[in-house]
Amino acid sequence: MSCVWCRSCKSVELTAEMLIHFPGLKNLDKFALWLFPKLLVCLDCGCSQFTVPGTELGSIAKDTQVNKSFTLQQNAG
Repeated sequence: MSCVWCRSCKSVELTAEMLIHFPGLKNLDKFALWLFPKLLVCLDCGCSQFTVPGTELGSIAKDTQVNKSFTLQQNAG
């Protein structure tokens, strides 16, 4: 699979451990979501990709629907 940024075919698949938080002070009391995805890293440009598994994706979708939308502009600062 080629990199989406630089089109290089030099990549490696790694296992990652991530803790996802919803942005902004109003979300400090929200749950943190643990993920252990496969991470695809381009060895030329460093671009990285991962997929959120279905169960965790459902949790994110449910919470963001309640809070409408999390965008960079709304949560900056």
